[in-house]
Amino acid sequence: MESFTPMSSLAGGLLVGLAAALLLLFNGRIAGITGIVANLDDPRTRPWRAAFLGGLLVAGLGLFVVDPSLFAVEVERPAPLIAVAGLLVGFGTRIGNGCTSGHGICGVGRLSKRSLAATATFIVTGAVTVFFMRAVLGVAS
Repeated sequence: MESFTPMSSLAGGLLVGLAAALLLLFNGRIAGITGIVANLDDPRTRPWRAAFLGGLLVAGLGLFVVDPSLFAVEVERPAPLIAVAGLLVGFGTRIGNGCTSGHGICGVGRLSKRSLAATATFIVTGAVTVFFMRAVLGVAS
């Protein structure tokens, strides 16, 4: 590991968990980003959805202002490959009825069988993809 950051990772995890717990406690909703974005057009729930997404953007912008070096990322993959990967992730979240934030954070915390299965599928699929990219295609990460 090149940059193991246990304290900032712990703080981030606690904040994500707190936000998810507060949304469930006060709004009765799961903090799954896919579902929040997908239903942003519902006028009855638009205010809290927009506020939640706005909070994500403001927090990211605030972190960028504090330490822009955290956002310095070099992508060594061709843009078409990244686009295909993004589309596959998008299709996967649609097929799986949610993403890692909804299933992996909120669903697992509620011991949802469907979310446990979905999260296990995410992890296995990621491991198989890394194996295939490295061992079969010879692409280093």
